[in-house]
Amino acid sequence: MTHPLYDANASAGGPELGPLPEWDLSDLYTAADAPELKRDLDWLEEACRSFAADYEGKLASLDAPGFLAAVQRHERIEGIAGRIMSFAGLRYYQQTTDAARAKFLSDCQDRITTFTTPLVFFTLELNRLDDGFLDGLFAANADLARYKPAFDRIRAMKPYQLSDELEKFLHDMGVVGDAWERLFDETIAGLTFTVDGDEMNIEGTLNLLTEQDRSKREAAAHELARVFGENIRTFARVHNTCAKEKEVLDRWRGMPTPQTGRHLSNDVEPEVVQALRDAVVAAYPRLSHRYYALKRKWLGLDVMQVWDRNAPLPMETTRTVPWDEAQETVLSAYSAFDPRMAEIAQPFFDKGWIDAGVKPGKAPGAFAHPTVTDVHPYVLLNYLGKPRDVMTLAHELGHGVHQVLAAGQGEMLSSTPLTLAETASVFGEMLTFRRMLDGATDQTERKVLLAGKVEDMINTVIRQIAFYDFECKLHEARRGGELTPDDIGALWMSVQAESLGPAFEFMEGYDRFWAYIPHFVHSPFYVYAYAFGDGLVNALYAAYEEAPEGFQDKYFDMLKAGGSKHHKELLAPFGLDATDPAFWDKGLAMLEGFIDELEAMEG
Repeated sequence: MTHPLYDANASAGGPELGPLPEWDLSDLYTAADAPELKRDLDWLEEACRSFAADYEGKLASLDAPGFLAAVQRHERIEGIAGRIMSFAGLRYYQQTTDAARAKFLSDCQDRITTFTTPLVFFTLELNRLDDGFLDGLFAANADLARYKPAFDRIRAMKPYQLSDELEKFLHDMGVVGDAWERLFDETIAGLTFTVDGDEMNIEGTLNLLTEQDRSKREAAAHELARVFGENIRTFARVHNTCAKEKEVLDRWRGMPTPQTGRHLSNDVEPEVVQALRDAVVAAYPRLSHRYYALKRKWLGLDVMQVWDRNAPLPMETTRTVPWDEAQETVLSAYSAFDPRMAEIAQPFFDKGWIDAGVKPGKAPGAFAHPTVTDVHPYVLLNYLGKPRDVMTLAHELGHGVHQVLAAGQGEMLSSTPLTLAETASVFGEMLTFRRMLDGATDQTERKVLLAGKVEDMINTVIRQIAFYDFECKLHEARRGGELTPDDIGALWMSVQAESLGPAFEFMEGYDRFWAYIPHFVHSPFYVYAYAFGDGLVNALYAAYEEAPEGFQDKYFDMLKAGGSKHHKELLAPFGLDATDPAFWDKGLAMLEGFIDELEAMEG
């Protein structure tokens, strides 16, 4: 029996939004029981076995062409495994509450983990090779030398590597850690909230926090707090377990800090992240505190509550943006920057590469999944027709364009460190925002657009750095023992009050709002990448405004490089350097300038 890829109860978008696109996953596989999928699983099992048989214990004896052949075989294995897991994962995200899809994903994960265990030797043995030996191979063969950046990143883990036996054990145990992440995902997806008699999922409830009607926002905030409270023991257990698992792994590997692993995988120096964090925290008073003081005045409040943080402005008209208009806005903004960018984005709309509707059981939020380099990315949205949703479309399509351009690097070099992965997405958002700002017909519309952008930037930079500080405190505290929900809540409140400032009062129950942030569970310390990306793009955009001549070609070259270059090398053509502490102030200056303009409008 072939399972249909589309849900029977899929939302068509409704009259206000127009028809919304859905994924066509057939470019990966036509169905969970497709013969091609079985063929690829069988091939993968044999390919992993024969790779280990051919190369284990022999890497040091290979010449350059032999080493290149090994790398290319390894890359092909990565490609097939990635294709299977992309299909299983995307299919699951369409309907996370479907037991058959959850089982299929879990079974694929188990089988691929088992198949690829014999490959664990590859990076371990690679890291035992002498630097001079590898450099000699790179010097002898240009095709092999292309992979040097990938090897450099693998070899950065060299000081933290365990014995072959332990590494294989940890590889096998990975599915256990994944199970805690799945528990978190399924708990979140299964939560139901009742606001004013309407039952909804978390996405719909969070969306109410942006409603014009204040009583509706307040009711949603209290309902979120209530439901999080009912499930808080589960969320605390997940966080305690994941943080403890990380602490054990870090201790065995000899990682000096909980953040070290993330910095290594991001190919970024700890001092660069520290400089970013310090610059943002120092700017809280002149950015978020100052903006929220303005917003408090606009809303006519003596004190703001957390449910006012993302409230629309009183002069804002609540309007629904149909899907066609959202598509046209983003594509025209992309095209005005460079027609090539719109050309790359167009097929996403035409070929079933976007799943846009809000549906029961569908994964919340939005993402762009790169799948594998010989297919194409897929974008997931929960499109409700809000102006912010148009910016989300611009953001995720930016990722998609980046992933398409970087695919030419192949499996080992295409994926960008998280710090640079947000570059094209945030740049795509900035292009769309500037286009909308240029089209503003009066001061009120300009003010609403500017305020919206400032809030997005505060959410991307200020909020994410506050999240990063929360995680740093959480992992540090967990090293001292089990944390109660109240312990975690106290850490959360300490960073919220500092970052949001004196305009706010915090309702009872807000100390549970850490519970639903997926990054804390899925990718510890991921969050600073958003702030990194935003600061980097603001500096890039300033460079574009100062010297537009030839910028597009340099920008496309940067995206095409994927993960083949370090951030220092990528930014050099633009005259930018993220290791310079003043670099971050340049990025924050753009946000400050927007707030200055909003303050001047009050004059």
